Amino acid sequence: MKITNNYNLPDAFLNFARDDKYSKGKADISITTLIDAPRVRLMKDLHADKMEKDVVDMIWPLFGTAVHHILESADDPNNVQVEERLYADVANWTISGALDHQEVLEDGTVQITDYKVTSAWSVILGKVEWERQQNCYAWLVENSKEGANRGKTVSKLRICAILRDWQRRKAEFDPEYPQSPVVIVDLPLWSKDEREDYIQERIDAHQEAQMFSDLYDQFPVCSPEDQWAKPDTWAVKKKGQKRAMKVHQSEDEAVRHANANTALKGNCEIEYRKGEKTRCEGNYCGVAEFCDQFKGWKNAN
Repeated sequence: MKITNNYNLPDAFLNFARDDKYSKGKADISITTLIDAPRVRLMKDLHADKMEKDVVDMIWPLFGTAVHHILESADDPNNVQVEERLYADVANWTISGALDHQEVLEDGTVQITDYKVTSAWSVILGKVEWERQQNCYAWLVENSKEGANRGKTVSKLRICAILRDWQRRKAEFDPEYPQSPVVIVDLPLWSKDEREDYIQERIDAHQEAQMFSDLYDQFPVCSPEDQWAKPDTWAVKKKGQKRAMKVHQSEDEAVRHANANTALKGNCEIEYRKGEKTRCEGNYCGVAEFCDQFKGWKNAN
């Protein structure tokens, strides 16, 4: 990947961006990649030499790295393991994952905590990726080849979210807003069978995609969930007002709503709102510019 510096940031930022310390270790796939779309993984491998990223887009990863470095350098009690990479084998592939913080509780079970430098909205709305990642980490602890807590039972999953955009004033006036710039988010722990099934399902998806790529140069398509897709909608609005009274998933529903309300007759309008492929349009996957699936959708819309 080519790193650019279009905003002329100091060399220290550029050097950090170029010194990518991320590694999946001696593994076929990392947990982070496992839970992502197979198409994205394959396209990143194919277009690695063509991809570009500006150093300004790597500022938040810099913050995350700094937070991890500071927290892992602190003295920890004997029942705590920090920054440990674990490995386990499934269907002839080795999976790896780096766990930020493991604590053996009084009952002998393990609590996993992951540090995230993120936005307040991530905590407010929740992120399904966190739940999937941490449950995969729980599976790793219980099935790893080696590790400080190999074979122990995981009983709790948490995110320690450091909110980069936290605002004290919002916290004072909105009880639903995070009340602190650091928030502990408890995540649901799936059953062992659910974790096992999910890992196998993701391995199957990636291995099948790899096979079709190797044999036929074909990539699977991304699902609407992979694309962070928002569907087309139809908004019923009073004329002259921006805010919708109600947003519908079909035009027929919007028309029925408008016609059923006698007070609205002659005083409302239906606004079509085109759907979005949020991840693709923002190039959050990193390969949207090379993606024929995304280009086909754009051309059709």
